[in-house]
Amino acid sequence: MSRLIKKSIALPEKVSVTQNGGVLAIKGPKGELKLVIVPGVGIEIAANEVWVKDIAEGKAGAMLGTTWSLLQNAIAGVNEGFVKVLEIEGVGYRAALEGQTLVLHLGYALPVRVPVLEGVTVVVEKSTIKVSGIDKDRVGRAAAEIRALKKPEPYKGKGIRYQGEVIRRKVGKKAGAAAG
Repeated sequence: MSRLIKKSIALPEKVSVTQNGGVLAIKGPKGELKLVIVPGVGIEIAANEVWVKDIAEGKAGAMLGTTWSLLQNAIAGVNEGFVKVLEIEGVGYRAALEGQTLVLHLGYALPVRVPVLEGVTVVVEKSTIKVSGIDKDRVGRAAAEIRALKKPEPYKGKGIRYQGEVIRRKVGKKAGAAAG
């Protein structure tokens, strides 16, 4: 059993949680998310907090901590939202937004076109791409798919990286090394 269920999840002022059968509807100022609850996991909604409870012993106990985390992320998402910032580094590497398609010039013969996922907003400014939305999973997945198109390489650091990500650099070949 998870230790997380011993703590309640605080509800901000403008966020409401309603339960309809096995589905939770979380509404807030940024939007609405639905969360399917696994059978055996109970949700108790108080005035300004939510508790995750263990209803049935067995395999459902393994999902208690996961359900708690998913619910906390959904509440944070509809209240504040999530943002991932990607940086593009490299000569000639650039990004542009054409409608709902992200166009990336990454040194390939043709530009790479990436459709933007539903529920995710992408903003391009110079050499940064800002991916935002209310669903943490979709924001993270969209950012990871964009980064996977041209991962940063260890010699010059060219590619797409998360903001603040540290790339371990390798030493290249030494010119004029003794051949012998």
